[in-house]
Amino acid sequence: MKLPQISGKELINRLRKFGFVVVRQKGSHVRLEKNTKDKTIKLTIPNHQILKKGTLHQIIKSSELISEELFP
Repeated sequence: MKLPQISGKELINRLRKFGFVVVRQKGSHVRLEKNTKDKTIKLTIPNHQILKKGTLHQIIKSSELISEELFP
């Protein structure tokens, strides 16, 4: 699947639908967390107009979601 061009703000909104919570923001980076049974997943999202493909891919990988869930 080809990843879409997406802003940091839009990605944060999509991740919040899967249980991620905004914990803090420092500058243009927003920190999200999600508690699971085994661990806490922590993500740092750059709040940029367009995220680079590699950055977006790494965030999806770290979130333990698959891209088809985020981008149906």
